[in-house]
Amino acid sequence: MKHVSIVIVNWNGKNDTIACLASIKAMKKSQIVLDTIVVDNGSTNNSVALIQKAHPWVRIISLQNNLGFTGGNNVGMKDALSHKADLVWLLNNDTIVDVDALSLVTMFDDASVGVAGSKIYFQKGHEYHRERYTKDQQGKVLWYAGGLVDWANMYASHNGVDEVDYGQYDTPKETHFVTGCSFMISRDVIERVGMLDEKYYLYLEDLDYCIRIQRAGFRLLYIPTSRVWHVNAGSSGGAGNTLHEYYMTRNRLLVGLRYAPLRTKIALIREALGFLYTGGKIKRQAVIDACIGKWGKQYDPKNTAN
Repeated sequence: MKHVSIVIVNWNGKNDTIACLASIKAMKKSQIVLDTIVVDNGSTNNSVALIQKAHPWVRIISLQNNLGFTGGNNVGMKDALSHKADLVWLLNNDTIVDVDALSLVTMFDDASVGVAGSKIYFQKGHEYHRERYTKDQQGKVLWYAGGLVDWANMYASHNGVDEVDYGQYDTPKETHFVTGCSFMISRDVIERVGMLDEKYYLYLEDLDYCIRIQRAGFRLLYIPTSRVWHVNAGSSGGAGNTLHEYYMTRNRLLVGLRYAPLRTKIALIREALGFLYTGGKIKRQAVIDACIGKWGKQYDPKNTAN
C-alpha cells in the first residue's frame, strides 16, 4: 500500500484552495494511504484560518514569508518525506481533481518511472479563447496533454493546448516534461536528485527538475486517466501579467544556458542583449538580473488573489 502526500502551496488563494481540497476529499483512495499538506506562503488574507476551518483534516504549514512555488513546495516535500511518504504529488491550489486522479499512483510500480503527470483541462470558463467554444465544449478544452521542449528556440510547450478533448490524447506516453501543476514524484527520485531549484522562484522550475530527473535515468510519464481542471496562473494573477513576464524572461535564460545546445545559448544571449534596448522595462530588468546573478524572488508586483 503506497503512502501518498499531496503538497499544495497557497498564497492568498483561500477560495481556490478550499475548492481544490473539497475535490481531493472526493477522490477514490483505494489501497492508498493519503495525507494532504497545505504550505501557506505568508498569506495576508486569513487564508490559514479559513482553510483549516473548511478542511480540518489537512495539515497546514504556515510560513512567514512567500518562498515562491519552488520554496513552498520544497518545504512541503521535506514534510512529506518526514512523514514517510512513498510518493509526493505536487498540485496547484487552483485545480479541481477528478475522482480517479490518483490513477497516477500505479505507474510507480515500475521503478524506472520518476514522475507522472495528469491530463489537464482549463477550468470551465477560464479558457484562453472562450469565444471559440460552445458551452458543451467548455471544461473539455485541454491545457496539458504531455510536454515538448524545442531546444533550438528554447521553448517548452504543452501538447493539445486549446484543443477540445475528443480522446486524441488518451494514450499514456513518455514526455519531455511534466508540468508542476500536477506532478507526482517518487521518494527515491527526491532522495537521489534533490528538490526544486529555488533560484527559479516561479516558472520553469518544473522543466529544470524534469531535465535533472531524466539525466538521473528516470522516465517521465503523461497519464490521461488522471484528470485535473486548472484555472491557470490563478495565484499569480493570470498568464501574461508582469509577474509572468519577468520570471519567464529571466528563468528562460537560466534553463537555456544550463541545458540548451551551444547554438541556442548564443541565440539566447543575442536575444537578451536585444531586450536591453527594445524589450521594455520588465524584460530589461529580467535580463539585467540574470546577468548579475540575482535569482530567487526579485520581482513582486502588487498582486492580490481571491
